[in-house]
Amino acid sequence: MSSKVSQGQYLTVLTHSPPHDVKQLAEHVLDSIGNVIVIKNQTGLAMVPYIDSANGTVFHLGEVLIAEAHVRLSDDTEGYGMVMGRDNTFALAVAILDASMQQQHMVDEIRAFVTQQEAIQKQDDSDLLRKVEATRVEMETF
Repeated sequence: MSSKVSQGQYLTVLTHSPPHDVKQLAEHVLDSIGNVIVIKNQTGLAMVPYIDSANGTVFHLGEVLIAEAHVRLSDDTEGYGMVMGRDNTFALAVAILDASMQQQHMVDEIRAFVTQQEAIQKQDDSDLLRKVEATRVEMETF
């Protein structure tokens, strides 16, 4: 991951990382971040958009259960986290890490974690694609 990482990039990696590891990092950050006000920490449903490959129109594929959290630090820096499922603590941990990044607090530690997780996720994706490719069947039509 480059030194200039966007909010969308690190949030995507965090939400796809093992929840236990993200929560552990957030606990470490909480030790030095000061007061955290939880604005929102709830579960709900979100519509999943999908693009029709034939004509490019967007439609809703269905709903997915999500947990979302919104926090504010003592200096009014805010953080947001949303994860699939109903793990409110995981969403809260993501929101705390987001706020910490926005505040420029413990950025190096968080970035190192994100970089490590991103490499693991890329390797997992590559392994899955190799397995899928191995099942490809060439068919000849007449």
